[in-house]
Amino acid sequence: MKSVFFLPSVWLAISTMFAVSAQAQGDPAKSFPTKPIHVIVAFAAGAGTDIVARLVGQNLSEALGQPVVVENKVGASGFIGTEFVAKAKPDGYTLMMAPSSVITINPVIYRKLPYSSTRDFVPVSMAVTFPLFLVVNAAEPIQSVTGLIEYLKANPQRANYGGSSGLFQLALELFKLQTGTHVEFVRYKGTNETANAVISGDVLMTITDAAAATPALKSGKVRGLAVTSPKRTATFPDIPTMSEVGLPKLVVLGWMGLFAPSGTPLPIVKKLENEVNRIVKLTEFKERMNALQVDPAGNTSEDFARLIASDLGRWTDVAKAGRIEPVD
Repeated sequence: MKSVFFLPSVWLAISTMFAVSAQAQGDPAKSFPTKPIHVIVAFAAGAGTDIVARLVGQNLSEALGQPVVVENKVGASGFIGTEFVAKAKPDGYTLMMAPSSVITINPVIYRKLPYSSTRDFVPVSMAVTFPLFLVVNAAEPIQSVTGLIEYLKANPQRANYGGSSGLFQLALELFKLQTGTHVEFVRYKGTNETANAVISGDVLMTITDAAAATPALKSGKVRGLAVTSPKRTATFPDIPTMSEVGLPKLVVLGWMGLFAPSGTPLPIVKKLENEVNRIVKLTEFKERMNALQVDPAGNTSEDFARLIASDLGRWTDVAKAGRIEPVD
C-alpha cells in the first residue's frame, strides 16, 4: 500500500467533520478517560522517544486521573508499533508518541508502508524538537563549513558521509543540493556506529543528533561545523548555525509528537492537546529535556498537521532532487 499525504486544508476539513459529529453526539471529552490510556512507542525502552513518552505519560496520568501505560512495540524501522496504532480503535485510549522519522521520512524513503502517516493518524501536539549537528573527524584539516565544501570539491575520492536513518540521510542530501557537492552515502545501523565511523576515519562526515554527537564533541574526537537549529545550542555555543554559515535553507529540526488514530473525536484530541501543551511548560519537563538536548515544544493539532504536510513536501522534493530511490 503506497503512503499518501493530504494538504493542510484537507486535514482541517476532516477535523471540522469530527467536530460536527462530536457536537451531534455530545461532548465525549467530559467523561474521558474512564480507563487506562496506552501510549505506543515504536522504538526500544530507554531511547529518546521512549523517555519523552514516559515523562509526558506520567504527567498525563496525574492530570487525567487514569494510568497511562507506555508500551514499546519495536521493529521494522518503526512499522510494527505505528501500524498497531493505525488500526487501533479511535477512542483516545490508544495513542502514539512518534518521532518525525516515522511520520515524515518513512513515507519518502520506503516504497511501501503498512500505514499512511496522514490518513491513519490525527496529530495531537508536538512535544519536543531537536537539532542536528554536522561533524567531521577532528584530525581533518577542516575548520568550517566553507572549508568542508572546498575540501569535498578538491578531494572527491574522500567525499563520503555516514548515516543511520532517513532523516540524517535526507538532511545531508539537502546539504549536497545547497552546496553543489557530491558525497557518497554509507549506511550504518545506528547513530553511535556512525559517530564511531567518523572518529575512525571510515567516513569523512555525518549529520546526526545530539545524543550521538555530544560524547564525540566533548572528547574532542570530532569537530562540530554547524548545527541545524535556528539558534545556537546552550551546550555547544561555539558551533554556528547553518544560517550563520550562509545556508539558511538547511535549518532542520527533528521532532517527537503525540498522535491518535484517525477518527478519534475532536474534543478528545483537543483535551489531550491542551494537556501536552501544559506539560511541556512544566519546569521538571524542561529540565529533563534540556538534559537530553531537546527543546520542549507544544502546538495545536492544526498547526502540527500543517508542519507535517510541509515536512513531507520538503523531504519528497529533496529525495527527488537527489535521485534517492525508495527502498522496499
